[in-house]
Amino acid sequence: MAGRGHEVRLLISEKQVDAEASAKYAELRFETMPAVAKPPTWSLRMLPFLWKLWTSMRHCKRLIQDFGADAVLGMGGFTSLPPVYAAHRLGLKTFIHDSNARPGRANVLTSRFCTRVLLGLEPAKAFFPGRETQLTGTPARPEILSLPSRAEAAARFGLDPARPVIVITGGSQGARRLNELSAAAATSLLPETQVLHLAGALDFQRISEMAQGRPGYRVLGFCDQMAAVYAVADLIIARAGASCLTELAIAGLPAILVPYPYAADDHQTHNAEVFAGAGAANLVQECDLNPSRLAAMATEILGNAETRTRMAAAARTLAIPDAAARVCSAIETTLSPS
Repeated sequence: MAGRGHEVRLLISEKQVDAEASAKYAELRFETMPAVAKPPTWSLRMLPFLWKLWTSMRHCKRLIQDFGADAVLGMGGFTSLPPVYAAHRLGLKTFIHDSNARPGRANVLTSRFCTRVLLGLEPAKAFFPGRETQLTGTPARPEILSLPSRAEAAARFGLDPARPVIVITGGSQGARRLNELSAAAATSLLPETQVLHLAGALDFQRISEMAQGRPGYRVLGFCDQMAAVYAVADLIIARAGASCLTELAIAGLPAILVPYPYAADDHQTHNAEVFAGAGAANLVQECDLNPSRLAAMATEILGNAETRTRMAAAARTLAIPDAAARVCSAIETTLSPS
């Protein structure tokens, strides 16, 4: 929005992870607000939650009034409810964006106070009956829209660009079991296959030990060069979070998707079904997976250029590279004078 002549204020939680993420964007203005996470409905923690929700709404109302906002966009979860509700009470245009095929309950609740609901995936529309919805796609990091060359990316990670590369990434939650399955599967891969494993900081040491001695196996605890990761990948093994799938679609990469089994409302399975249904990915549940099966699935895809090409093309059909622009346009059209 800032690039389109609008003034923008970003509300983030007080969590350390949000502070670290926002530090990369010095040109933007951030304000913190109390994080709100809903406990089980019949929990004794509901009373403190409702009090915190109310105080957060009051805090957001002051921030919105001081800023002089015309519209408020929530990007999901219960943290979005206070600012969206406060803006609704102030008579402003309000929006919620949901990236998943199966929306979260917080977003369904927040949608009651919204001018329009913006969707990352078309199947989510069924969960917002009676609401005005618009498919915008999910905004991706700008660097994903312009990948480096394969040779440049391979050099960055010490890989051979002439040999196939499997990228393994577990996402922000639940990576431990997928990391373990993937590292164990590596012993059954063809010798020429290289692996770039984004294990996460907490699992870096364990996975490094499991992969020790396996040629062409690179383990990283942290990576902020995802454009290079996608540029060198021939196949991705991943969970099925919406942000990850958005980037895989834009990059046009075949995938083996293993949904996080404890995700709220099993939303990762719903996401993965969209990609599997389009022919862009193979979907397998973690409970049905073992190292030998994972290795066989990966080898079958890597060994068939026609399959990889077909899956890559299917992934691109799901991409909406201009999602950020579509979100901006959706908001602007409601602000334009009639």
